[in-house]
Amino acid sequence: MMRTARLSLLVLALGGLALASAPVMALEGDASAPIEVEADRLELDERAGTAVYTGDVNIRQGSLHLTGARVEIHRNAEGELSRAIATGERAYIEQQPSPEEPVVRGWGRTIRYHVSERRVELIDRAELHQGGDTFDGGYLEYFLDRRVVQARAEAEGVEERQRVRMTLQPEQ
Repeated sequence: MMRTARLSLLVLALGGLALASAPVMALEGDASAPIEVEADRLELDERAGTAVYTGDVNIRQGSLHLTGARVEIHRNAEGELSRAIATGERAYIEQQPSPEEPVVRGWGRTIRYHVSERRVELIDRAELHQGGDTFDGGYLEYFLDRRVVQARAEAEGVEERQRVRMTLQPEQ
């Protein structure tokens, strides 16, 4: 099945869209782990449910790691983390999907993590590493649970077109 998924991924990527499907879950303890944040500055608006961290921001929650020059965290009405937006020259995100899966790593000038959808957008000089496989482009969207990657050369608000590239490692 994995060979078929990789072949499908290659065929779709050649058309400008990379897609692979295999069910996967994040580490069980991630959602209930405390959120640890380091930054130079914090602006907190409890009524709006936002926190804006600036200055070499480093955020961890379980296996989730997010860094950037600036990170906005949004909470929903229940006080749960709903979205995180990291920006910087090379904002970074990583998460371990499950104990048997390799860590997924992503970079971009903007990273939007939609927590409830378990979806990550990597924008401008976007790069995603999944085991030995890599994806690059102007815009990458990654669905953590389904392991679906969508890529394109253009990104909204980005003038430079950044062609989609990928490298798939052969199965062992």
